[in-house]
Amino acid sequence: MGIDEKHNSLQDILKKLGRVVVAYSGGVDSTFLLKVAVDTLGTENVLAVIGVSPSLAKSQYKQAVKTAKDICATLRTIELDEMADLKFAANRADRCFHCKSHLLRILASIAKKKNFSCVICGNNFDDEKDFRPGNRAIKLFAARSPLAEAKLTKNDIRRLSRAMGLPTADLPASPCLVSRINYGLEITEGRLKQIELAEDFLRKLSLVEFRVRHHDTIARIEVSPQDIEKITTEPIRSKIVKKLKSLGFKFVTVDLQGFRSGSLNEPLSEKEKKKSL
Repeated sequence: MGIDEKHNSLQDILKKLGRVVVAYSGGVDSTFLLKVAVDTLGTENVLAVIGVSPSLAKSQYKQAVKTAKDICATLRTIELDEMADLKFAANRADRCFHCKSHLLRILASIAKKKNFSCVICGNNFDDEKDFRPGNRAIKLFAARSPLAEAKLTKNDIRRLSRAMGLPTADLPASPCLVSRINYGLEITEGRLKQIELAEDFLRKLSLVEFRVRHHDTIARIEVSPQDIEKITTEPIRSKIVKKLKSLGFKFVTVDLQGFRSGSLNEPLSEKEKKKSL
């Protein structure tokens, strides 16, 4: 199926749904989904909802609000309290299920009260093959994933976003801050703030694709292989060490494998992954 056919398929799916609540984060996928939904169904039939909590970086939230406004979408912000859920805070391999469940429970309630047909999420076709415990929550709350249903891959979405002039077309993937905390280490607002401030600092060094992984007293920095020399050369090396130690980390390390999405899933056994799905 060609990219134009997939795009048409997405529009057909949305037309059949009629009125939708979009689980919006401001990322590549949910922004594209929101844009197509608004263009296809009209602003009055689409409600974008973004959940705010310590898991969402302030810079990401501000950009998401601006993008939604540019798309002419109706946006509602809700406060999430997933931190109060001990199963989420325990930070086991199924943490995404508990987080997604909190969000979708609220969105399903909003959809019912406001007479929207359903909640739609930005999962794409590639996500079907990835380790994503949150997918279980999507099924549990009967939400839909139109991008995946239309077989749109991440590359397809970036290409179409570029053609539409969306600012997220070439935006690096940016999952929630919780995804940086090593499994088994309790999720706290303090640790999430450490990650947010550390990554804000690295972003100012003109780094594009990177992560600061939280291993309690250790900050493990992942950057693209070509940027490893940059951050390990003076004076940048010393500036990074000083900043991250000021945030409470005792040790600052650089991962020589470089940046890779979902690196904290690498130690999980197949048994652990299956149990969490």
